[in-house]
Amino acid sequence: MLAAVSVVLPAHAQTADPAQAGEPIVVTAEGRPSAAFRAPQSIGRVESDELARIGADQISEVVNRIAGVNVQRGNGIEHLTAIRSPVLTAGAGAGSFLFLEDHVPLRSAGFANVNGLADAHDEIAGNIEVIKGPSGALYGANAIHGVIHVLSLAPDSDETALFRFSGDTGRRFKSSLQATGGTETHAFGLGVSLQDERGFQVPSGLDQQKITLRHRWSGPDSDLTTTLAAVNINQETAGFIEGDDSFADPVLRRRNDFPQAFRDLRALRWQSRFDWQAGEAWRLVLTPFARVTEQEFLQHFLPSQARETNDHWSLGLQGAVYGSHFGGGLTTITGLDVERTRGVLTEFQEIPTLGTFTQGLHYDFSIVALAASPYIQASFQASPRLRLIAAARLDYTRYDYDNRTSSTDVGRFRRPPDRVDQFLTVSPKFTVQWDLAPGLLAHANFARGARPPQTSDLYRLQTLQPFDEGIAPEIIDSLDGGIRGAFRAWSFDLVGFRANKRNFFFRDANGFNVSDGRTRHLGVEASLAWEPVDGLEFTAAATYARHTYRFDNVVRAASETIRFGNDIDTAPRILANLRLVWTPVERVEVEAEWLRAGRYFTDAANSNAYDGHNLANLRLRLKVTQSLSTFLAVRNLLNRFYAERADFAFGSERFFPGEARVFSVGLAASFGR
Repeated sequence: MLAAVSVVLPAHAQTADPAQAGEPIVVTAEGRPSAAFRAPQSIGRVESDELARIGADQISEVVNRIAGVNVQRGNGIEHLTAIRSPVLTAGAGAGSFLFLEDHVPLRSAGFANVNGLADAHDEIAGNIEVIKGPSGALYGANAIHGVIHVLSLAPDSDETALFRFSGDTGRRFKSSLQATGGTETHAFGLGVSLQDERGFQVPSGLDQQKITLRHRWSGPDSDLTTTLAAVNINQETAGFIEGDDSFADPVLRRRNDFPQAFRDLRALRWQSRFDWQAGEAWRLVLTPFARVTEQEFLQHFLPSQARETNDHWSLGLQGAVYGSHFGGGLTTITGLDVERTRGVLTEFQEIPTLGTFTQGLHYDFSIVALAASPYIQASFQASPRLRLIAAARLDYTRYDYDNRTSSTDVGRFRRPPDRVDQFLTVSPKFTVQWDLAPGLLAHANFARGARPPQTSDLYRLQTLQPFDEGIAPEIIDSLDGGIRGAFRAWSFDLVGFRANKRNFFFRDANGFNVSDGRTRHLGVEASLAWEPVDGLEFTAAATYARHTYRFDNVVRAASETIRFGNDIDTAPRILANLRLVWTPVERVEVEAEWLRAGRYFTDAANSNAYDGHNLANLRLRLKVTQSLSTFLAVRNLLNRFYAERADFAFGSERFFPGEARVFSVGLAASFGR
């Protein structure tokens, strides 16, 4: 079966109606298993077999196979995300994408982090799904540009175990263990993954440990699945290298000018999902959860080199009722999500004062946040060929902010006095689906995404921003539409989209906050899969998009003035991924991959640019025996010098260099049935 890169079926599906074939199934579309072909959003999915073949060093290797997605890798676990958007940083990058694991957000909405996917246990994931475009009607705050959902392997009564180990020429070693067992009533699952790497840039390195424990109790009409997950990450961070095209210098690209930089992360999450089928027409799902996240790191990307610590503790409950009415012509989802979070943040600069970056304490505050979000979705089969879907969500958010230091300006840092802020947003969504022919579906969507400001946006102010200047919720309105199909040896998905965002919050070239930005996002995505014969698959994902500023912002002390119509920085117009998977004999599988990241501007004034890059990867799996496999990967096969991320700041070009050619080899051993 093809691991679908979009909301399409395997290319070899022969059914007249792909929705009736039952493959693939996604759970992110409606919070329950449903046919991907009829999902009311554009959803990409990478399945377990493809995840095993990739053997990703970071989740960006996985999700960037999906049209419209561009996760740029930094150093170690660090990354920045784009889904039908530019690559976003700071509060915009933290709060514009929702990261889930097994339906529950990895972080509380107001306390997100740009590196939030590091909290997920993607190393042992069963599937990874991506919703593209605003998804606030079902998922609420932070689903402005899209959702990335990591789904763990389900507990199973079969007694099985899978052990994997790999090492590469980049001095990176990874191992994982997945095991299941139990009875039909009580099934268990265990996932453990370890990673140790010495780092491409010297000195740097990463030590990472993750564990997930799962238990499923199954009754006659109900299931209770409990998950406990823990993450520990210790990273010696390599920062940007600076200088014109320094990523192409064989010496500079291996150097780390920030040997003191680090990032330590600890996370603990618990959840219990109760699923009760009340007859044929009704289904109830309740998920209480708790999370603790602690993070400390050095802001190596700023002149201050300040040390930041941020922690938050959450308790929450997700509830949803799924109903089927009038013989299935009308289905509904009615739900309520509530969550209480307490978070703290401190920022301290140890080095001497540099201009307005002052030595000493910058911020020290705590926040108690309350969020409550009722929502509803109704789907109506208006005729045999026409389906209508409407949804809406109300998000209420309250922040009780406590400043634990003086309410005065220190250099460029402004610290508001104690206060309470409240926000109320509405996120509607409308979808029309029309069956043009068997296996051919046209669809159109209007969706609004809305989110309250991140707590760091509200209370981590700069001196040019008054205390009483309200920061409004960020709003995005999106239209998309297209055609998807699956028949004989082909499957495809073609989608065009246009979105306008207002109250865009970001920091300009002087480092000061802008709270009223406007942007436009216009593009087309194409996904294609073709299986001409058994054992040979071609898949492609391509995006052409323009992301532009729709306002002027004059920066007097820097040259990075924003003009209406400028491309947003770090927004490649072209993204492409082509893959060939060949199985010449039953025990051998070969994958060849080509990736293209197009040219993009590295500053808002569009005066500096990175030319983009082309990369090739090669992977081989050989099944030695029924229970033993070996695999080989060659990343950056042609040994290109390229940048994972390019940036222009503080008067200099800055890059995270991509790794040179890396050979990886590993073994996988399975036991049990």
